Amino acid sequence: MRRQIIALCVALAGITQVADARDQDSDRRRPGRPEPQRRDLPSIDPNAVAPPSRSLPRETIPVPDRWRIVESIGVKDNWLDPYNQNTLKADRPLFDDWFINLAAISDTVYELRALPTPVGFQSSERAGSVDLFGREDQSIFNQNLITSLSFIKGDTAFKPPDLEFRITPVFNYNRVKVLEDRALFIDPRQGTKRTDGHIAIQEFFVDYHIRNVSDRFDFDSLRVGIQPLTLDFRGFLFQDQQPGIRLFGTRDNNLWQYNVGWFKRLEKDTNSGLNTFASKIRDDDLVFANLYHQDFPVPGYTVQGVFVYNRNREGNDKPFYDHNGFLQRPASIGVERPSGYDVYYAGFNGDGHFGRLNLTHSFYAAFGDISANQFTSITKNQKSKIRSFFGAVEPSIDFDWIRLRAQALYASGDGNPFDNKARGFDAIFENPQFAGAETSFWVRQPVPLIGGGGVAMSVRNGMLINLRTSKEHGQSNFINPGTVLLGAGADFDVLPELRISANLNHIAMANTAVVEVLRNQPLSSKNVGWDASIAAIYRPTFIQNVVFRASGATLLGGGGFKDLFAVEGDRGKRFYSVLFNLILTY
Repeated sequence: MRRQIIALCVALAGITQVADARDQDSDRRRPGRPEPQRRDLPSIDPNAVAPPSRSLPRETIPVPDRWRIVESIGVKDNWLDPYNQNTLKADRPLFDDWFINLAAISDTVYELRALPTPVGFQSSERAGSVDLFGREDQSIFNQNLITSLSFIKGDTAFKPPDLEFRITPVFNYNRVKVLEDRALFIDPRQGTKRTDGHIAIQEFFVDYHIRNVSDRFDFDSLRVGIQPLTLDFRGFLFQDQQPGIRLFGTRDNNLWQYNVGWFKRLEKDTNSGLNTFASKIRDDDLVFANLYHQDFPVPGYTVQGVFVYNRNREGNDKPFYDHNGFLQRPASIGVERPSGYDVYYAGFNGDGHFGRLNLTHSFYAAFGDISANQFTSITKNQKSKIRSFFGAVEPSIDFDWIRLRAQALYASGDGNPFDNKARGFDAIFENPQFAGAETSFWVRQPVPLIGGGGVAMSVRNGMLINLRTSKEHGQSNFINPGTVLLGAGADFDVLPELRISANLNHIAMANTAVVEVLRNQPLSSKNVGWDASIAAIYRPTFIQNVVFRASGATLLGGGGFKDLFAVEGDRGKRFYSVLFNLILTY
């Protein structure tokens, strides 16, 4: 059979060659026919006018521009459909080469939780409540309507936009209910319920494309205004939306990426955590530079180097109280002395995979000075030197529809709050996507240091045990116990539209000295406890337009946590967090 196929191919090739030869030499004499007479071709005048074409007429259909060609075959624009032809989603220009991109997100959260809650100093909801700890159950409802409008000049399908204007207003409504007076307001007469609303501008910037530097559209761009900024892959150091100036771009076919910028920090709304313009801009500056290198040291892995300078001069300001009346700056610990700081962060981060092994790592060293130490005598206005470090790694591996993860984190702690060294690591504005993130009790919930001052052991949506008042209003605190986390987790893609995630983490303090001083109490252990969480993420349409998430988490207190938050006969109490979240996106 094989020989027959080869013979057939040879025969066809021969026939083709003969036909080509005949076409190329059509005036060659053929057998049986007389030789054709030769005729001289007429000379051609180069200045002569060409005769009119005798080709058949061609039918043409005029269209306004190349983006609207599909209308000629019946495809119509539908502004309600974000996934097909839609002018509001920048599928075609409004005019010339100007596009519009409109987005809207509804983010609804209902949360039930139980966390350590103090009894009000002045009064209580329950007669005879003389204990230090009150009833823990609380509920939160939060609704954000996020809208975003962008005007874009340029064909962004092939190159960065030439110019972009964007504004993102957010409309917030929130309601909180607790069981103890003075948990929500400094004034116990205001009760145990709080309803609030806020309108914020989370993005408001112009993005100017300076130039292209290669035929692959490597570029330099400048962005000015309120814009998102994440300084590392997992949000360990800073992740927020603040006003600033950022120069960024790429080189070597996007192999290298860089960012250089200067940001100021806005005051936040106390109850929504969103930007607010009611107060002045904080005297807190952020200057940074980072550089990404893709496919290093192996294809599929990206490394990043970052250097950050955080300058804070809020020690010169008057005391700042939040909207609910609580003191935020300076922190209400020690002598409550106002202070500022100059801190430098040098970091090395990575994210990607080595073959089947996925890996994320982050390492930081922090050094600088604090103008005053709130733990020393008020007569000793002596600077403290910041010398601290941080490290986190998350290796994982995939087995078909299952991903297994391990996670480890260490932030150094301060062993002597009375010397001139600040050895505790603290971030600028952390929002870690790590160890369960918002589904974790320890990350999601603030744990107040009851009886130790008006600070929290850990802040909401934060992982570090840093003893600061809050992320939104407070200053970084480098005299803290430090944090140790070891854990494991798994993701199960049960269905294409359903993912189940589970995490189990052990949390401890790196050093207990600072907490023991603030509570005037020795601790039997550094152990904070075990944080167990499980979450389900359901996308009924297989895409991100409708996402429903439900999660539950609990914290089983360890020896040190029980010393701080348990009363006699109640040393086995479990604190919990239950979260329901619905996100609708247009």
